[in-house]
Amino acid sequence: MTDLRTPPVNDGDLFSERARQYALEKPLQRIHVLEAGCGWGTGLDLGDHEHHVTGIDLDAPELRAHTRERADLDAWHLGDLRTVPLPPRAYDIVHAAYLIERVPHAELVLDRFVAALKPGGLLLVQLRDRDTAFGFLDRMLPRWLRMSGRDPRGTHARGVPHPAGGRAPGPPEPALYERVASRAGMHWYCVMRGLVVSQEYTSRRAIEALGAGSGPAELLCRLVSTVTRGRLTADHSDITLVIRKPENRFARII
Repeated sequence: MTDLRTPPVNDGDLFSERARQYALEKPLQRIHVLEAGCGWGTGLDLGDHEHHVTGIDLDAPELRAHTRERADLDAWHLGDLRTVPLPPRAYDIVHAAYLIERVPHAELVLDRFVAALKPGGLLLVQLRDRDTAFGFLDRMLPRWLRMSGRDPRGTHARGVPHPAGGRAPGPPEPALYERVASRAGMHWYCVMRGLVVSQEYTSRRAIEALGAGSGPAELLCRLVSTVTRGRLTADHSDITLVIRKPENRFARII
């Protein structure tokens, strides 16, 4: 059971804090990190702990250019996420920020991430929730009006430099929003795969990026929420999940 809360800190700081806590539990071990979505992310801050970071993402010109600039990556692969090389049980932490909603075959991609994660490792996921008013509008609006091409990290992330310098680009394509790209979808996935959701937070990051309070996105989201009698909520647009792969050797192996 998890508490659904609003994060007290920036999501990126939260993930870095959890990664450092994990590293402290293994003081003599190099931490292997899989940065899933490296083509436009900013990575984790593990401090002085020895670590090795491998990046993967879709193969697109903008994502490739950003990936090449990232000095924090020790290795990287761009291409079809169903086939990029991911050795089994090789990574302590898989960090997937705003990737799950924008990739095809998202459940299969998640399966590959979990298979590549060591027992006891962390899967750190941020995504836009398709089952919200924002997600509904972003799926249904014409392509040229869709909002998912903008930086979902919101106003707090604007102007934040990535580790290599410069600024992280937005995703090159609108989100696809397969069914697993939602709070309910991720909970179902974790139950079916024997994973544990240890922390869960909501935020209005994507809505705030488009002008919270008085902007058209806010008004449209409130309208959709009213029409659907709250089934599609306007109270959040994004979900942050800290997921742990059990160490029990009898747990289901993917």
